[in-house]
Amino acid sequence: MFTHFEPSLVQFLRDLAANNDREWFNAHKQDYEDKVRTPALAFIEAMEPWIRMVSPHYEASAKKVGGSLMRVYKDVRFSKDKAPFKTNVGIQFRHEVGKDVHAPGFYLHIAPNEIFLGVGTWHPDPIALKTIREHIVAKPGPYQDAIEHQPFRDFYELAGDSLIRPPKGYDANHKLIEEIKRKDFIALCKLSEADLYQGDFCKLVASRFGRAQPFQKFICEALGLRF
Repeated sequence: MFTHFEPSLVQFLRDLAANNDREWFNAHKQDYEDKVRTPALAFIEAMEPWIRMVSPHYEASAKKVGGSLMRVYKDVRFSKDKAPFKTNVGIQFRHEVGKDVHAPGFYLHIAPNEIFLGVGTWHPDPIALKTIREHIVAKPGPYQDAIEHQPFRDFYELAGDSLIRPPKGYDANHKLIEEIKRKDFIALCKLSEADLYQGDFCKLVASRFGRAQPFQKFICEALGLRF
C-alpha cells in the first residue's frame, strides 16, 4: 500500500537529466519501472478515494498508458531540445470528460528542483478560453471570491501566460481585466522534496487540492461541466 514516495525516485530523475539519451534509458529501464513508474501508479491508485472526495467528477486512473501518469517520452517533433525523455513525473487527475492535458484537472509535478501541485486548465482551446472569459464577465463576484478565498491564497498563486493587451471585445477598464487577459487559468502550490516522503502524502495532496475547490468549480461551471 502506498504511503509516500522514496528519495530514489528523485535521484533517478537527476540521473536521467544527466544522461538524457536512449542508450542510457534502455540500460536503466528496470530502474525507471521500479523507482518511478510503479510508485507513481501506486500513488495514483491510493489517491482515487481522495480525488472522489474533492470532486466525484475527477478521475484517478492508474493505467500504464493513457491514464493519469504522463508519458516519460517527449514529443520532440517541434522542439529545439531533442532530448528524448522528460526529467519530471507529471500526474494529472483529469475531469471525467477530459481527453488530454488541456482539460480541467488537478496536477502533481515532481522534478529534482521543482515540486508543485497545479489546479485549473492549462492552454484551453480558443472556444473554452472565450467561454471562461465570458463567465468571468457574467459573474465577476464569484470568480473574485474564488481567487481571493483565503484557504486558497494561503497555498496557491495564479500562474500561466497572459495577453499583453485585452482580448478583442472586452472592456479594457473592467475591474478583472488582468484576469480576463489570461490564456491559462491555473494556480500552483509549491511543495518541498521532504513533503514527498511524508507518511500521509496522499492526505496532504488531497487537503491542498481541497483548498482549490471554489476555483476549480468556477472553471467547471464556465465550461458547463459537473463539479
